[in-house]
Amino acid sequence: MKHSSGNIMNYVIVDAYRIGESPYWFHQTWTTSVQICISLAILYDVVGAAMISSLVVIVMTVLSNVPLARLQHKSKSKLMEAQDVRLKAMSESLVHMKVLKLYAWESHFKKVIEGLRKVEYKWLSAFQLRRAYNIFMFWSSPVLVSAATFLTCYLLKIPLDASNVFTFVATLHLVQEPIRLVPEVIAAVIQSKVAFTRISKFLDAPELNGQVRKKYYVGIDYPIAMNSCSFSWDDSSSKHTLKNINLIVKGGEKIAICGEVGSGKSTLLAAVLGEVPKTEGMIQVCGKMAYVSQNAWIQSGTVRDNILFGSSMDEERYHNTLTRCSLVKDLEMLPYGDCTQIGERGVNLSGGQKQRVQLARALYQNAEIYLLDDPFSAVDAHTSTSLFNEYVMSALSEKTVLLVTHQVDFLPVFDSILFMSHGEVIRSAPYQDLLADCKEFKDLVSADNDTIGVSDLNNSKPTQRSKEVSIKETYGIHGSGYTESVKPSPADQLIKKEERETGDAGVKPYMLYLCQNKGLLYFSLSMISHTFFVAGQILQNWWMAANVQNPHVSALKLISVYIIIGVCTMFFLLSRSLLVVVLGMHASRSLFSQLLNSLFRAPMSFFDSTPLGRVLSRVSSDLCIVDLDIPFAFALSLGGSLIAYGNLGVLVVITWQVLSVSVPMIVLAIWLQRYYLASAKELMRINGTTMSALANHLGESISGAITIRAFEEEDRFFAKNLDLVDKNASPYFYNFAATEWLIQRLEIMTAAVLSFSAFVMALLPQGTLSPGFVGMALSYGLSLNIMFVASIQFQCNLGNQIISVERVNQYMDIQSEAAEVVEENRPLQDWPQNDQV
Repeated sequence: MKHSSGNIMNYVIVDAYRIGESPYWFHQTWTTSVQICISLAILYDVVGAAMISSLVVIVMTVLSNVPLARLQHKSKSKLMEAQDVRLKAMSESLVHMKVLKLYAWESHFKKVIEGLRKVEYKWLSAFQLRRAYNIFMFWSSPVLVSAATFLTCYLLKIPLDASNVFTFVATLHLVQEPIRLVPEVIAAVIQSKVAFTRISKFLDAPELNGQVRKKYYVGIDYPIAMNSCSFSWDDSSSKHTLKNINLIVKGGEKIAICGEVGSGKSTLLAAVLGEVPKTEGMIQVCGKMAYVSQNAWIQSGTVRDNILFGSSMDEERYHNTLTRCSLVKDLEMLPYGDCTQIGERGVNLSGGQKQRVQLARALYQNAEIYLLDDPFSAVDAHTSTSLFNEYVMSALSEKTVLLVTHQVDFLPVFDSILFMSHGEVIRSAPYQDLLADCKEFKDLVSADNDTIGVSDLNNSKPTQRSKEVSIKETYGIHGSGYTESVKPSPADQLIKKEERETGDAGVKPYMLYLCQNKGLLYFSLSMISHTFFVAGQILQNWWMAANVQNPHVSALKLISVYIIIGVCTMFFLLSRSLLVVVLGMHASRSLFSQLLNSLFRAPMSFFDSTPLGRVLSRVSSDLCIVDLDIPFAFALSLGGSLIAYGNLGVLVVITWQVLSVSVPMIVLAIWLQRYYLASAKELMRINGTTMSALANHLGESISGAITIRAFEEEDRFFAKNLDLVDKNASPYFYNFAATEWLIQRLEIMTAAVLSFSAFVMALLPQGTLSPGFVGMALSYGLSLNIMFVASIQFQCNLGNQIISVERVNQYMDIQSEAAEVVEENRPLQDWPQNDQV
């Protein structure tokens, strides 16, 4: 397969999520461009030709990031490919965890997954480092723009005074936040572009030819017809999987297909279903089909749901089906009968029970054609004989049946037997003719007789179709009858409702993330660097405000000191960006390692009662958010808050009267934020649990795709998938709406603070404040609106994304099995070490 189940899971859970985010960032791209153009027009009015230097710096910043964006795109593409491989390996390991534990292979497979994760880390660090460089370039661009503009003013002899300097600074502050968001926009655009490319490639993949199956016409003589057909799983390969197949099946005919392992028996049934691409010949299948696969495919749900499979309930037909499939006695032993929840892949049913549920599902559909792929291999000899008589020879007596089997005891009663070898039909004839004329078939029958003894069936061929395989009477196979089951309580079922945190978890998930592998140290250092960066920016403007009208400070000195302070702040900005990447990489490594260890040390009872989708949603979408988004969300949240409160502090220092408005505003903002987060966090938790249900349904649909298509239930599964997508997307949409609700109220509050500050300064006696400080206060007041709203928004985004850490943590502390090595139970020192006694 070109697209494994892990790939498809990633497309739906991770890539679709990134595409869903893209419209939000799309508007940021054009609004930022418009804001920059308007700002350049204002700058031209203020500083004239010196504006050209601002434009040059902006253009150079953008151009320098073009090759970087391409490298980011490459890194993201490689990262997603590595994630596909790792998710495929994890999915296979989790599905077959019972086998791994029985063979004590957990350590080996865990090392394989850790090796795949290392490849992922390589591309993750490359992507995040380039993203950090992007952030550094765009966050430092206002410093470079102001330095270049003031230097140009000096060279062009344009006078600098409080009016033009702080009009310039205020304009720069207004456009500063949109410019700082450009790296986030670039990252989001790159991630959505990669996601679009991956999904488009999947959608462009060749699809099955739907022309194999025709509508059923009453009275048709040959429901299955193949003429010189060849089939190959790989369209581009010249080697055929099945070669020169000629098959004509009459209505109501019973055909057995036998041959050695790997001879193409199951592939022939898949070809009839239209699952294998046809390379030559003509095939036509007419009628409603039912299919029973060799490996039982069972959905999570009740036994009844699996048997009905979307059909309406007919009590008489349903009870007759249970009897024919020897399920009555089994259902009586289940705690809630046919309303008992079957665990994922039917974990609480035996192999024989799962196969009989499959047979019941096929029989209940009342199809015209039955394709049975070795359905009796999972049951004992006595039950298989009973099932064959009751099911194939009795219940399906009027149906067309193709049965793949290795049990030669059943072959004499078939109308015809197809003997296959190496993808070809060697001979097609009734049992006695085939036994007399085909040496290979005779050898197959002899080998089976040597193994299990000669069966009575080999002595003579029945003269009538109605004759059944003889068995000894055994009571209690079907049971006397089936009593209606009691509807169970969900709490009593094997599969429990997914747990999720409720209410405010406080700082616990934040500290859980930061305390991973010296994370608190890296975060503290990054915040110290950011504090110096913010302080440096305030110092820059303070120097300009204090000395712009000072005749003792020359223009060259004024500009030189301003530029030197700005360049120093850039070093702190660079160190902050790099420290955030280091923080994210260390936290991701630690969290994944603990999660992987916990999953591989979990007892089998955990995997029996936990749908695979719940685990896969955590190791895919939640882990992707932990890897890519949370490190920078922390930086933006705390960094934005420092900038916002720094701006407010400048405003308070210059006009202390604003405290009477700003203090109530801060209290109200914190209250609004908490009010918002109470709903937003619950919405994101619901989003996570609905994602698990979507992942689980998708995984089941992929594994049972052949069965779903055979029963023509694609539309029902597609509708169910869309319903789960809607349930998953709704909380996300409501969260966006709640965010806009919060932003609107915060903008009104900050506008009130700015208006009050301007009003206070207008009432102050002339000469109370120098023009420079008045300009500085207004420039910071104008930017307060944007910065304060942005800081609260960053905090809320972090609060929503930290739910992923919370969800990952739920599976980091699963109750563990006993230790791999129990020291007091070690073998003696003289125990053989080299396979020799």
